[in-house]
Amino acid sequence: MREPGSSIRILVVDDHTLFRRGLTALLQREPQFEVVGDAGDAGEAQRRASELRPDLILLDNHLPGVNGVDALPALLEAAPGVRVLMLTVSEDEADLAAALRHGACGYLLKTIEGDALALAIRRAMRGESVVAEEMTGKLVAAYRGAAAPVDAALADAATADPGSPAARLHSLSPREQDILRGIARGQGNKEIARSLGIAETTVKIHVQHVLRKLDVSSRVHAAVIAVEQGL
Repeated sequence: MREPGSSIRILVVDDHTLFRRGLTALLQREPQFEVVGDAGDAGEAQRRASELRPDLILLDNHLPGVNGVDALPALLEAAPGVRVLMLTVSEDEADLAAALRHGACGYLLKTIEGDALALAIRRAMRGESVVAEEMTGKLVAAYRGAAAPVDAALADAATADPGSPAARLHSLSPREQDILRGIARGQGNKEIARSLGIAETTVKIHVQHVLRKLDVSSRVHAAVIAVEQGL
C-alpha cells in the first residue's frame, strides 16, 4: 500500500520511442511522479509490470501484436493493484467500452495537455474513473446501447429512497438539469454555455452543484446517472 504523499511510480507503454521519451520527460517535471520504466509492446509491458510493480501504467491501445485493451487482463495480473490509464489516439467508442470493461480506470486522448494529464493521474490514484471529456458522449452512447430497460416498479422504489440516483436527480433545479443534459451529450462547458446562452463561468458553477447534488466525482458518473434515469 502506498504511503500518503509518496511518489507515484509510473510505467509508460507505447510503441513510439520518441513519444515515450517525451512523455517521460514531461511526467518527470512533476515532483510526485517517478517514471520507473517504459515498454514498446504488450509482452514487454507485462514483464516490466511484474518486475517493477508500478502504481500506475499509461497504456497506448495501438501496440504491435496485442492491442493495449486486450493486454489489460495480463497487466493487471502481473502487477496486482496497479491502476491502468489508457492514453491513446483512438476515439472509437468500442475501444473505450472495452478498456473500461477489461479493468482500465480511465481513458485519455493523446491531445490532452500536460497539466490535465498530471491531474488525471492523481485522480486515478485516488480511485476515481477518468475519461476524456471528448469521450463522455461516446461512453454514454455505449452505455445506453448496453443497458437493459429499467423496470417501472424498481424505478418507483428508487424514487422513494431519498439517497437514490432518481431522488438526487429530482433535487436538481431545471437549469441544473439542462446542464446535466449537456454533460450527457458529451458537451464541454463552452458548448453548454453557447447552447444555453449563459456564461461559461456560470456553467462551471452549475456543474459543481450538479456533481455535489448527485454525489459523484466526475462528469462521466453524472452522465451515466442521466442516462439511467432517462433524462
